[in-house]
Amino acid sequence: MSGLQSLRYKVNCGLHLVIQTSSLSDKNKVEFKLNRETPSFPGRLLQHDLERNYSSRQGDHISLVSSSMPSFPVLQRSSEEKTLYSDRLTLERQKLTVCPIIDGEEHLRLLNFQHNFITRIQNISNLQRLIFLDLYDNQIEEISGLSTLKSLRVLLLGKNRIKKISNLENLKNLDVLDLHGNQITKIENVNHLCDLRVLNLARNLLSHVDNLNGLDSLTELNLRHNQITFVRDVDNLPCLQRLFLSFNNITSFESVSCLAESTSLSDITFDGNPIAQESWYKHTVLQNMMQLRQLDMKRITEEERRVASVVAKKEEEKKRESHKQSLLKEKKRLTINNVARKWDLQQRVANIASTQGRKDSESPPQESCQLEGGNISAFPEEAGSLDAGLSSALQGLSVTETHLVEIDGETLSLYGSGALECLDRNWSVQTAGMVTTVSFTFIEFDEIVQVLPKLKMKFPNSLHLKFRETNLVMLQQFNALAQLRRVDQLTIDPQGNPVVNFTLWKYYVLFRLSHFSMQKINGTEVTQNDMIMAERLFGILAHVASSELPQYRMISILGDARKKQFRYLLESKGKKPGVICEETSDSKRFLGENTNRATLNYTTREFYHEKLEEIKDKKKFCRLYVEDLVKEATAINMKNEALQKLWPQMFIELVRDAVIEIRSKDSYMKLCLQQITDQK
Repeated sequence: MSGLQSLRYKVNCGLHLVIQTSSLSDKNKVEFKLNRETPSFPGRLLQHDLERNYSSRQGDHISLVSSSMPSFPVLQRSSEEKTLYSDRLTLERQKLTVCPIIDGEEHLRLLNFQHNFITRIQNISNLQRLIFLDLYDNQIEEISGLSTLKSLRVLLLGKNRIKKISNLENLKNLDVLDLHGNQITKIENVNHLCDLRVLNLARNLLSHVDNLNGLDSLTELNLRHNQITFVRDVDNLPCLQRLFLSFNNITSFESVSCLAESTSLSDITFDGNPIAQESWYKHTVLQNMMQLRQLDMKRITEEERRVASVVAKKEEEKKRESHKQSLLKEKKRLTINNVARKWDLQQRVANIASTQGRKDSESPPQESCQLEGGNISAFPEEAGSLDAGLSSALQGLSVTETHLVEIDGETLSLYGSGALECLDRNWSVQTAGMVTTVSFTFIEFDEIVQVLPKLKMKFPNSLHLKFRETNLVMLQQFNALAQLRRVDQLTIDPQGNPVVNFTLWKYYVLFRLSHFSMQKINGTEVTQNDMIMAERLFGILAHVASSELPQYRMISILGDARKKQFRYLLESKGKKPGVICEETSDSKRFLGENTNRATLNYTTREFYHEKLEEIKDKKKFCRLYVEDLVKEATAINMKNEALQKLWPQMFIELVRDAVIEIRSKDSYMKLCLQQITDQK
C-alpha cells in the first residue's frame, strides 16, 4: 500500500502524539511529533481517535492459537493484515492475561495492549525496532522485560499496579513515560533519561518530589492527584515548561520555593491544594514566578501581574515584621532564661557564703542594730571561698545579655538588675505617661529600693507594682515603698519572695502604706474591715517605735514637711485640753498616726554597711578627740600642781620686789613716767 498511514493518540496530560509511517521501502523513517492540546479524556491516558474502525479492521484478521508452551498463546496475522499494518499491532480488550508470543513481527514499531489483564511484560524482547508500547489498564506489578527495546520512545504503563520505577536503564531514547494511576511512592531510577520530554506520574502515592537531576530534556511533568507536600530539584530542569501539581497537599509557597528559580517554567497548576485557598496564593505565585504565562490553566494578564506585585510586597512586609517579632520573642525568651540562670547561681552563691559565714568560728556573732527607728538584723559578711564550678558559671553568664527592659502596652517589665539602669534614660513624656504597671523580676529588692525615687519621677502614673523573684524576706522591706507618690495595687509573687508565707504580711502592708488607700493586693480587693484589722494589729507597733525615739532622732527621720507637723504636735502638748477644738484634736491624731508610721523605715544592705563605716569613723574621731582632751587636761593639772608648790616663794619675791621699787618715791615715779614716755 502506498502513501502514509497516520495514527493519532491523545493523552490526558495534554499530549497529542502523531506517528506517521510508510509502507514503502523507507519504513525506517518515522515522523514523531509532540503537540500540546487540551485533554479530551481526563480519565484515560491513551484514546484512539478512530478506535472503532481501527479495532474492527485489525481484529478480524488476527488470531491467537495455542503453542508448544501452554501458558503463552501465539499471535498469527493474515498476510493482508501484515501488509496493511506492517509496523503496528493492537491487541486491546482481548482479555489477555499474558503477552502472546509474537514471531515474525520484528519490524513492528507500535504495539498496543490496552485494557487487558496482563500481569507481566514478556515475549516482546525480539521487537527491537519497537518505538511505541502501550500497556495501559492492565495488572502489571513490575516494570520488566524491556531491556532489549533500546529504540523505544513511548512507554505507556498507566493504570497498573506498579509500585516502583525500575529496569529502565537501557531505554535511553525514551521520550514519553506514562506511569499514572499506579502505586509509586518515590521518584527514582530516571536520572539517565536525558531525552525524556514527558513524564506522567499522576494519581500515584508520591509525598514529595525530588531526584529529578539528569532529566535535561523534560518539558512536561504531570504530578496531579498525589500526596505531595514539598517539591525539590525542579529548578534543575532546564527545559521544563509545564508542571501540573493539582490536587496535592501543598500548604505553603516555601515548600515549592525551588519553582521560583526555574527560568523555563511557563505553565503551572496548584488548584486543589490547600495553598490555593489562601488569599495571598495568586499574588505570591505571580510575584515569585514572573515568567509564568498560565496559572491553573488560565492565562495571566498584565493587570494581574501588577496587582500581584503590589499585594506581594505588602505580604512580604508583613512576613518580615512577623519574622522580626518572632526573633524578638525568641531573644526575649533566651534573655529571660539567661537572667533566671544567673539569678539562680547568685542565690546559690549567697546561700553558700551565708552558710560558710555562720560556720566560721572566728567571725564575730551577728548582732541586731537599730537604725532610724526600725530594728534591722545585721547582714552577714561574705566569707570563705565559693565553689569553683559556680564561680566559673557565673562569670560565663556575665558576658551575655543579663537584663531585659520591655514596655508592653501599659506595663514596664524589668528583668535582671541591669534593667534598673533604664530609669536613667530620657523617656518621652507620652511613653512614660502610659506606664501604669511596673514589674520587677530577678532583681534584689534592696537594689529596687535605691531607684524608687527615680521611678516616682520618671513614671508618675505608675499605680501597680509587681515583684517576682526579688528576695522579699521580711516585713520591714515594705517600709521602703512609702516614699512613692501613689500605689493602688501591689502584687507579690510567692516565687522568690518568702515574705508572703507570713500570715499577717498583707495587714502590715495596708497599715504601713495606709496613706495610699490601696485597692488591691495580689488581685484581692481591699475592704474597710481589712484596714481596721491592720490598724488594730500594728497601730501599737508604730506608737512604740515613735515614743521610744528621742526627739532629735525623730526629726532626723522625718522629712522637712513632717518636721513642722511634729513640732506642732510637741508644742500642742503643753496647752490645756479645753483650748484645743475637736477638729484640731482630730487633725492632731491623724498627723500623729502618719508620724508614727514614718518611723518604720527600711535600711538596705548597702546603706547599712555605709552606716557601719560612718559609725566606725565617728567612733575613731571621738576616741582621738577624747584622748587629746585627756592629754591636755593632764598637762594643765600637772602645771597647776607645780604652780601650787612654787606659789609661796613666788609671792614672797613679788612682795619684796614691790617694796624695793617704791622705797624711793621720787625715783619710782620718774621710772614710771619714763616707761610711759618710751611706750609712746
